[in-house]
Amino acid sequence: MEQDPPRCETPSLPVGAGLDDAQLLRYSRHVLLDDIGIEGQARLCSARVLVVGAGGLGSPVLLYLASAGVGQVTVCDDDRVDLTNLQRQIAHTTGRVGQLKVESARQAMRELNPGTVVETVAERLAGAALDARVRAADLVVDASDNFATRHAINAACVRHRRPLVSGAAIRFDGQVAVFDLRRPDAGCYHCLFPDSDEGEEMRCAVMGVFAPLVGVVGAMQAAEAIKLIAGAGRSLDGRLLMFDARESSWREMRFARDPACPVCGPAARDAYG
Repeated sequence: MEQDPPRCETPSLPVGAGLDDAQLLRYSRHVLLDDIGIEGQARLCSARVLVVGAGGLGSPVLLYLASAGVGQVTVCDDDRVDLTNLQRQIAHTTGRVGQLKVESARQAMRELNPGTVVETVAERLAGAALDARVRAADLVVDASDNFATRHAINAACVRHRRPLVSGAAIRFDGQVAVFDLRRPDAGCYHCLFPDSDEGEEMRCAVMGVFAPLVGVVGAMQAAEAIKLIAGAGRSLDGRLLMFDARESSWREMRFARDPACPVCGPAARDAYG
C-alpha cells in the first residue's frame, strides 16, 4: 500500500525570536492552533516570500499572506489594472484602474496589515533577475498566467532548492500543486508538465474565467504557502489537486520526479551543486 507523504517540515525556513504583544493579539487565532502556535507564527513573521503575478490568482495569495503576517512579500508583475480585471482580481479597485498592479496590490496589503513589508517589482522577471529574486526568498508562489514564466520560475526554484507553490485557472477549471524542492527526491513542475506537452497558451481574455475560481485556487495556494512556512499539517507536495467549479468537484493526482527530467533529474541537480 502506498504510504502518505510526510507532514510539512521547515528545516530551511526562518524561525522568529518571538512575538510582541500586538502581534500576539493580531495573530491570536493562529497562535491558538496547535499546528501553528507561537513558533509557527514567528516563522511566518520572519519569512520572505516571492509572489510572481498580481492578478486573479495573485490577489487572494497576496491578501492572505499579508493578513497571516508574512514578514516580507515581494510581488512581481509588469501589468496595469484594467477594467476587465475587476471581475475577479480582488486586490484591485475601480479607483485604481490604470495603476500598476504591484502598487495597487501593495496598497491593499498595507491596508490589511501594515506590518508586512511589501516590495514591488514592476517587470516581467526573467534570467538573472528572476534567479536573484528566487535565491533571496524562502518560498515562491507562482501566480503567473503563462507556461514560459512557470517553467522559468520552476528552474530557478530547483537551482536554489526553494519550495514552489503553483496554481492555474481557466474557464471553470483550476489546479494547484506543491513542489518542495528542498527534498532531493522531489519532482518539479517540468516533471508534471513537460515543455513538449503544453500546446497553445490559454488566456482569460479569449477563454474566459469563472470569477470565484481564481479565489478558490489562490486561497489554496496561500494555504499551502502558510503551511509550509509554519510547518503545519500535510502539504500538497507530490500531489496535483484539480477543481471543477462547474461540478463543484475535486480530483487528486499524485506525481513523482521523472529520473530523466532535464531540470530536476540527478544529472541536472549535480550540475547545480
